[in-house]
Amino acid sequence: MHPNALLDLCTELLRQVLQFDMPADSVVSAYFRKHRDLGQRERHTLAETVYNVLRRRLLFQHLAQGGPGSAERRLAILGWQGGEGFLRGALAEHEQQWLAKARAVDVAQLQPKLRHNLPDWLAQPLQQALPAEEFDALAASLNEPAPLDLRVNLLKAKRDEVQAALAAAGIDARPTPYSPWGLRVDGKPALNKLDVFSKGEVEVQDEGSQLLALLLAPKRSEMVVDFCAGAGGKTLALGAAMRNSGRLYAFDVSGHRLDALKPRLARSGLSNVYPAQIAHERDERIKRLAGKIDRVLVDAPCSGLGTLRRNPDLKWRQSPAAIEELREKQGAILASAARLLKPGGRLVYATCSLLASENEAIAQAFGAAHPDFQPVPAAQALERAQVAGAANLDTDGHLRLWPHRHGTDGFFAAVWEKG
Repeated sequence: MHPNALLDLCTELLRQVLQFDMPADSVVSAYFRKHRDLGQRERHTLAETVYNVLRRRLLFQHLAQGGPGSAERRLAILGWQGGEGFLRGALAEHEQQWLAKARAVDVAQLQPKLRHNLPDWLAQPLQQALPAEEFDALAASLNEPAPLDLRVNLLKAKRDEVQAALAAAGIDARPTPYSPWGLRVDGKPALNKLDVFSKGEVEVQDEGSQLLALLLAPKRSEMVVDFCAGAGGKTLALGAAMRNSGRLYAFDVSGHRLDALKPRLARSGLSNVYPAQIAHERDERIKRLAGKIDRVLVDAPCSGLGTLRRNPDLKWRQSPAAIEELREKQGAILASAARLLKPGGRLVYATCSLLASENEAIAQAFGAAHPDFQPVPAAQALERAQVAGAANLDTDGHLRLWPHRHGTDGFFAAVWEKG
């Protein structure tokens, strides 16, 4: 494809994404379905350029002021991820001159907002939570793409075996620093074409998400509930940790998300998982199981702001009002899920959010309202699960993961045991 034609397509795609009426990944996927003639390299260029613009939107908008062409074309040029020579072939002389001036700007001298590329409502609580140098490190990490983490399905393979199989396929994978199940891969290899994937030996799952399953630490023959199962990534990890025994309920209000679990469940080899759609957290199915469950994971609906490396559009699509609505849901879901537990049972509340309002605040309110639930220090629970460096993951008794500290998505988890 001619460079200018690809830049035009990128401009068109970016214009659609920047409307922010749908998740960016959905818009990109729909665009590629419409343009099936695009090759793999062209799709990569378009997607990575869009995500680069989303990560650095405030900076690029500042640099794009007064340039030639439409605003979206200027943003696409500034965020281009398709090779310098290819880009030059798409630009007129006056555009090349403008781009050279934009690149000559010393970003370090610009106001902080243009460097960290976060909206004020998000930057302010994070600045309060972290020392200045750590906030800068966090902001920088959120402006970089995340690596690809894999969870080895220990029912079917060992980590070193999968690592060797990936190496034979030309993929360099290294053990994750904390999870004993994880491997980390740079780039975005086509895993779905590999035997280790089709045989169910690996699943794509961030290391932080793996640690949530290790924190719950389900045992053989127990009754366990993944209360907000979604597409089932943590469900599969829990089922494997249970060695395919006991009974594992995967509850979610979305049948569409649970449908996405079915092919993954088939690959996994698990037979102890029971997906079930519920109407809400007070569903009759929940009432029937009250007081009967050994362990419950509540990976609550949240802002998703811990996943900004993967979903940078969230910082522009979320709002304080939306997060306040989520907080009400989080508290209600946690209280309902707690009713499932038998005495001595373990409850884990988790989010992939960076905000204390969705994390510590919800955990503190639950603890105050439920004195029969005793907090369990995260470091203690992780050490028992043989997680390396467990003490480094614990902040005030909670699991607190930060992209700049731990190389994972941002996660929070609180643990209790019912008295």
